[in-house]
Amino acid sequence: MEKKLRRSRSDRIIAGVCGGLGKYLGIDPVLIRLLWAGAIFIYGTGLFAYILAWIIIPEE
Repeated sequence: MEKKLRRSRSDRIIAGVCGGLGKYLGIDPVLIRLLWAGAIFIYGTGLFAYILAWIIIPEE
């Protein structure tokens, strides 16, 4: 069975990007959300990357 990266409809807070990544990678989406929040606050590029992922990754 082939895994496909999709934004989650059921596990979403804003756009489902972290929920979809969590499903794809097989880890808890909360960990991805924490890493993403850290990237936003520490590096500042996390927000741009999230918006870009929101546009590029298709929804379930």
